[in-house]
Amino acid sequence: MANTQTDATVRDRAFALLQRLLPTRWLSMLVFRITQIRHAGFKNALIRLFLRGFSVDLSEAEYAIPENYDSFNHFFTRALKPGMRPLAADPQALLSPVDGTISQFGDIRDGRIFQAKGHEYSVTELLAGDAEAAQVFMNGRFCTIYLAPYNYHRIHMPLEGRLRKWSYVPGRLFSVNAATARALPRLFARNERLNAVFDTRAGPFGLTLVGALFVGSLETVWAGRVTPPHLRGEPAHYQPMNPVILGRGEELGRFNMGSTVILLAAPGAVEFDPTLAPGRTVRMGEAIGRWRQHG
Repeated sequence: MANTQTDATVRDRAFALLQRLLPTRWLSMLVFRITQIRHAGFKNALIRLFLRGFSVDLSEAEYAIPENYDSFNHFFTRALKPGMRPLAADPQALLSPVDGTISQFGDIRDGRIFQAKGHEYSVTELLAGDAEAAQVFMNGRFCTIYLAPYNYHRIHMPLEGRLRKWSYVPGRLFSVNAATARALPRLFARNERLNAVFDTRAGPFGLTLVGALFVGSLETVWAGRVTPPHLRGEPAHYQPMNPVILGRGEELGRFNMGSTVILLAAPGAVEFDPTLAPGRTVRMGEAIGRWRQHG
C-alpha cells in the first residue's frame, strides 16, 4: 500500500511539473480555435471521436444527432431538452449549479479553503485580493465541483440573486483534475478565473468559474465571452452597468470547455446535505443543501 501511494504521489508531481513547462495559454487558445471550426467533415469527425472516448448522453440534449451541431464548441456547450434538469421542489434548497463531481466542501476556517490533503488557499487569494468581498465569506462555507469533459457545461444559479460585482482574474491554465489538486499548492487561486458575488435572500453568495488547461474559455450571460484572449496583468473588477437579476436555476454562464466551479456562502447561510461527500456526482438543479434567510 505504501509503495502504491508513493508511486501515485510521484506521478501527480510529475504531471504538475510537466504542466509548469507547457505553454498553457498558447495551447488553450489553439484548442479554442479548433473547437470553433465549422467545416462539416472536420467538426463531425471531432465530435464522433469525442463520443467514442467519453460517455455522453445525447438523448438529453437539444440536438441528439452530432451532425446538427455547428461546431465542436456548439456540441460541447449543448443545451438540454426542457425538463431534463428539474429543480428541487424545496424553495430553500441550495441547488447544484452544474453537473459534476464534488471535489471538496465544508467550512472556511481562518479565511482558508481546503483544496486537497496538504493544500489549501485563502478566500482573499481566490477573490484576487478583494478584501471587502473576502471578508463576508470568512468563517462561511464553500463547495468545489469539478466538471469532467463529458458533463453538461452550462452553469446555473444555486438560488435567486442580484449581481453585486464581478471580476476577471488573469492566471495560469493548469489542469484542475484530482491529480493536479493533490500536487499543486493553491491551484484554484493560481488559475485564470471569473469571480461573481450576488446579493441573495441568504446574504452575499459567491461563484468562481475556474479556467483550466485546454478549457480556458469563460462566458457569462451579462458580459458574453470573457476569455479568450488570455490576458496577463492585474485583475479587472467590474460593477454591473445594469441590474442583473437571475432566478434559481437560471443560466449564468458556461465553460466553452469544462473546469471547476467554487461556491462561497457567508457564515450561517448554508447547511450542506448530510449525504454530501467528496467524489459524489451531482446534477444541476438537485439539492446539495439548504439556505437560510439572511437577517
